[in-house]
Amino acid sequence: MEKTEHIDLGAAAERVARLAEDIGDDRLGDPTPCPEYAVREVLAHVASLSVAFRDAARKEFGATTGTPPGSVRPVLEDDWRAALPKALNELAAAWREPGAWEGDTQAGGIDMPAAVMGMVALNELLIHGWDLARSTGQAYEVTEEELAVSEALLTPEEDAPAEEGFFGPIVPVPDDAPLLDRVVGLSGRRPDWRPPAS
Repeated sequence: MEKTEHIDLGAAAERVARLAEDIGDDRLGDPTPCPEYAVREVLAHVASLSVAFRDAARKEFGATTGTPPGSVRPVLEDDWRAALPKALNELAAAWREPGAWEGDTQAGGIDMPAAVMGMVALNELLIHGWDLARSTGQAYEVTEEELAVSEALLTPEEDAPAEEGFFGPIVPVPDDAPLLDRVVGLSGRRPDWRPPAS
């Protein structure tokens, strides 16, 4: 996997913030493509990962960067409508600093090159943005350039088992499917997922 340096996460962060802004309180309990998470848990997860990857960019290590994401069930704070866009904005700003992409860093209790961690941060925004859009019936448009970063990150190495992806089992998607669908499949989600009919 080639390292992609100095990616601007601003568009992805703003996209997630806009999606969240349009989610009414009555949708917070709705199901998502993540079976164990409702919309509120995905929002809470995005809020916490925004802080974690912000601190990873700043090389400020501690509980925010050292805690594995699955170790604690995410809880949506009461002030999330103000806190989430602020955290997303700070995340994007932190990764605009040249030093963010240098050396090694940590997030989710995992150490890796900062240039790769920036790709992971972008991918988290893209995939969880898709989760929120699909769960709440909102449009979701992502650039080919952003998706190419996620595809490079999520595609298994040649010697890895074909079904074993970066974030779990890969969902097979036709080679001629749209790039967004292929990336969603690589993330372990079904591109055709829809909320169950009420």
